[in-house]
Amino acid sequence: MIEVKKGDSVKVNYKGTLVDGTVFDSSEGKKPLEFVVGSGQVIQGFDEAMIGMNIGDSKVVQIPVEKAYGERRDEMMMVVPVEQVPSDLTPEVGMKLEMGGMNGEVVRVVVVNVDEKDVTLDANPPLAGEELIFSIELVDCTTP
Repeated sequence: MIEVKKGDSVKVNYKGTLVDGTVFDSSEGKKPLEFVVGSGQVIQGFDEAMIGMNIGDSKVVQIPVEKAYGERRDEMMMVVPVEQVPSDLTPEVGMKLEMGGMNGEVVRVVVVNVDEKDVTLDANPPLAGEELIFSIELVDCTTP
């Protein structure tokens, strides 16, 4: 049997839930998730959960905030004056937008408040501050 180690390419079926049982992501009905263990393609806790698994193994792992998307950070909140919002955009609470970052990267934000003067945007990852639970099934593993 091949035991998963760092550098291996794996394919997994998974279901991600919050502590309250809310499903936030799943591979059900899709192709298995494929990534290289230890490459940073998935969150740290998910990566670490793969080590030592064998093809056909299943497990449930609870990933603490610091090994998931980290804590929510106040500095990731932005207040933008309404006059700086493009005229063809009518921001509404819950709206997801993309904007250019300082280094040319795309930053995804969510509108969290709108008033007559300002629009408040949240650039925290949607799952920041959350402990995550994953049900994982290892479907395939290839070593480099």
